[in-house]
Amino acid sequence: MQEQEFRSNRSRSRIIEAAILSIGLVVMGIVLKAAIHDFSNKDRVVSVKGLAEKEVMADKVIWPLMYKDLGNDLTTLYTNIQSKNKTIVEFLLSRGITQDEISVTPPEIIDMEAERYINQAIQYRYNATSVITVTSSNVEKIRKLIAEQTELLKQGVAITGGDYRYNIVYEFTGLNQIKPEMIEEATMNAREAAEKFALDSGSKLGKIRNASQGQFSISDRDENTPYIKNVRVVTTVNYYLKN
Repeated sequence: MQEQEFRSNRSRSRIIEAAILSIGLVVMGIVLKAAIHDFSNKDRVVSVKGLAEKEVMADKVIWPLMYKDLGNDLTTLYTNIQSKNKTIVEFLLSRGITQDEISVTPPEIIDMEAERYINQAIQYRYNATSVITVTSSNVEKIRKLIAEQTELLKQGVAITGGDYRYNIVYEFTGLNQIKPEMIEEATMNAREAAEKFALDSGSKLGKIRNASQGQFSISDRDENTPYIKNVRVVTTVNYYLKN
C-alpha cells in the first residue's frame, strides 16, 4: 500500500515537473521570439531632419558715429575733436539717449609724414578718426535717430560711413527664450517626415533611437533689413521602423 502511494506521488511529481518544463519552454520561446523580432527591428532605422525657422526683431543695436578731421597742428586738432564730440553727445542726449548708452573712444591719429608709402606732397600732416558709439536695447529709437543724424551737418559735424570697422550692428540676444519652442517644432517636423517615410515603405514608426540638436544660427533676413533676424535650427532624429 505504501509502495503504491509512493509510486502515485512520484508520478504526480513527474507530471508537475513536465508541466513546469513545458511552460518554461513556451515562455522562453515567446521571449526568444520577441528578442529576435526586436533585434531585427533595431537594424531598421530611418534618419530624418526637422527644420524650424523664425523671424525676430533685433533687440540690441550698436551704432558707431565716426567722423574724420584733418590738420597740421595737434593742439588745434584735439580742440576741434573735443568740440565735435561735445556736439555729438549733446545731440544724442537731447534725443533721449542716456549717458550710459554713449561711449567716447580716444581719437586715432595718423601722422602722414611718418607714413613710409606716401611719396606725394601732403596738404595736412595729421589725419584723425574719432568714434562715438551708442549701444542700446531700444532698436526702434536708434533707427529713427540714425535717420536724423543729418542734423549734425548743420552743426559742422559730418558723420561718415563706408569703413567696415564702424558699421551699424544689430543683434538678437533672446535666443534662450525661443529655443524650446523651436526645438519642439523642428522635432515635430522630423517626425512628420519619418511617418511619411514609414508609410511609403509599408512600415510603422517606432521609438526614437537617438537624436541630435543642430546649432542655432542667427542671420540677417536680407541686406536691406539687418534689424530683422532669421533664426534657424535643424534637428536630426533617428527612428526605429517596425513591420
